[in-house]
Amino acid sequence: MLIMQFFWLYIDDLMGKGIEVSVILQLLFYVSASLIPLALPLAILLSSIVTFGNLSENNELTALKSSGLSLLRIMRPLIILVSIIAICTFYFANYVIPVANLKWHSIIYDIQNTKISTILSPGAYATELDGYAIKVDEVNGDNFTNIIIHDHTNNNEIKTVRAKDGRMYKSENGKYIYFELNTGSIVEELSSQAPVFNEQGDLIPTKNNNRPGRRTKFNQATYKIDLSGFALNKSEEELFKNDHEMLTVFQLDDAIDSLQKKADNTTKGFVEQVLNDHITYQSKLVAKRDTAKNLSKDEKPLPARTILWDTISKEEKLASITYVQSSLRRKIDNITSQGTFMESINHSVRNYDIEVHRKFALTYAIIVLFFIGAPLGAIVRKGGFGAPVVIAALLFMIYFILFSVGENLAKEEMVSPFLGMWFAGIVLTPFAFILMRAAINDSPIFVLENWGKFFSRFMKKRKNESSITSV
Repeated sequence: MLIMQFFWLYIDDLMGKGIEVSVILQLLFYVSASLIPLALPLAILLSSIVTFGNLSENNELTALKSSGLSLLRIMRPLIILVSIIAICTFYFANYVIPVANLKWHSIIYDIQNTKISTILSPGAYATELDGYAIKVDEVNGDNFTNIIIHDHTNNNEIKTVRAKDGRMYKSENGKYIYFELNTGSIVEELSSQAPVFNEQGDLIPTKNNNRPGRRTKFNQATYKIDLSGFALNKSEEELFKNDHEMLTVFQLDDAIDSLQKKADNTTKGFVEQVLNDHITYQSKLVAKRDTAKNLSKDEKPLPARTILWDTISKEEKLASITYVQSSLRRKIDNITSQGTFMESINHSVRNYDIEVHRKFALTYAIIVLFFIGAPLGAIVRKGGFGAPVVIAALLFMIYFILFSVGENLAKEEMVSPFLGMWFAGIVLTPFAFILMRAAINDSPIFVLENWGKFFSRFMKKRKNESSITSV
């Protein structure tokens, strides 16, 4: 089931790529290894229900209890075994799973980039390459017709390339993509012009919203896309080795400390920069004035380089306003960039925290599901693979939903990483205690009459406490 879920997520990347069987088998091996910590809780739950269900159905559990052994004493060897399995699972998740994740992510990445032309679909814009939007009408291998390339890697120079046909190929070192184009044009929209004023200080209007452009036609041309900024020139494993899924608990802790120190130092430097960065305008048209002359006794002299607003020309006023506006926009951009940077750091720290708690939470899930499955099998008294399989599947579905909900809440920053990743364990632990108590006392928990009596005693107790409090 878990393997099928994986293939469902990556079906588009795997289909139609001509992948060899050996590569598929290698991918399955690493993916299977990475799913073991998630599959083990289901296996422990099912085996505990089946084992104790068979013992209870054949009255072997009753015979053991009649000999003076408690349920906990009977479960002691299995508790030790499950504890050992849980510890081994943690070490497996901490040291083996990161390597497996690194391997299968590298294989998927290699499959996605084996043939770069596969990212292009007829009639639709491909945006997989950051900064580019590429559209073609027809695809025939590496040859295309009606090619449109929107290059917005530089906001100050936006390019649009159109060609009747051409072909695409990747350089041998993997650093560049080349388009050999035939019969087309390049339209370049350049950066905005600065405002221009006349001698009277009036703004001189310009055409095309202050954004000049030029158009160039060609019969044959080669358009190069640099991939170095996308880290595609690195080896596949180097691309992912620092991701949170590829690190051990100790590496995650070091990464969290490093990011927090980086965030603190960056924030400190940014605050100092903001406090010391004052907007000042140096006039080029007005000479220095001695503002200390002709002042009354109550007036204080202005700084020597201060220029009074009423004493400057209209042209100078417009220039100063333009300068201040530009400075404010720069400050706003800096603040926005700083906020984006801090948000990215906080996001990375949160992912690292989630991964740390994931390793421990999955280990704990093995123990808590065992203490749910074992007493449940003793109570249900059903062996074999009929009812136990159905019960185990339903319980694991509940656990998986709770785990997924908690993880998503943690990623969306609605709850802390600790609460999100331990949410399933926190919810299921009380049920484990209830089932264990019922199994030890041989209480049939599925009898509605017993639940009615329980709630009646509970409500009566609360009523008595309320009466005592009111008195």
